Amino acid sequence: MSLLATATPTISAHFSAPLVPSSHAHRRSVAAPLRRIRRPRLVTVVASVPDPAAGPVEYTPWLIAGLGNPGNKYYGTRHNVGFEMVDRIAREEGITMNTIQSKSLLGVGSIGEVPVLLVKPQSYMNYSGEAIGPLAAYYQVPLRHVLLVYDDMSLPNGVLRIQRKGGHGRHNGLQNVIEQLDGRREFPRLSIGIGNPPGKMDTRAFLLQKFSSEERVQIDTALEQGVDAVRTLVLKGFSGSIERFNLVQKYKFHRV
Repeated sequence: MSLLATATPTISAHFSAPLVPSSHAHRRSVAAPLRRIRRPRLVTVVASVPDPAAGPVEYTPWLIAGLGNPGNKYYGTRHNVGFEMVDRIAREEGITMNTIQSKSLLGVGSIGEVPVLLVKPQSYMNYSGEAIGPLAAYYQVPLRHVLLVYDDMSLPNGVLRIQRKGGHGRHNGLQNVIEQLDGRREFPRLSIGIGNPPGKMDTRAFLLQKFSSEERVQIDTALEQGVDAVRTLVLKGFSGSIERFNLVQKYKFHRV
């Protein structure tokens, strides 16, 4: 089954059916408000079309996955900003994260008229690919529409960057995703800068540390800007707007 569906004119884009498990997609019961995935039904996307005579419209869905660790212990830590970005997108777009499938917490909805699948892997950071790989394969989402969101120590705190593709940069979660995608790296990513450990501080301790009050302000601002950037990417692709976004982000803390 594919998330890609033919659109019918006149109504805003939406999914009309719950997610469906596959033989490769783990399913389990959870307490309310999470819901179990039930029997197969066809997913339909309908959208407004200026000229009904123009014929059917197809929207290629996006899978947007934030990397992080599940549990309150890791909430608000540097390594979990990917989760925070997905939560922020879900809130802004009115998408409820209430489905468990393939070791992930999912939310199904749309950005504009484009269907999106929001994903928070529950397999822990270093095994993120075990959740994302099967989901991308099961819903037949092309790699060019699999957006990974994760923390990046190579960027200053609160600085964002969107790329069409790239390596793993020694990020264990990203590396595992690449491994589960048979070594392919041609998927977009939104990296969120968290800065470097000060002095001789252990990297793991730094990643699992919460932000200072000043850093928190920068991250919250970055999350707001990230939602706008993701919306632009989903609706317009890698346009000049994304290039300008990256340039502004690169120099946003530089003082003239």
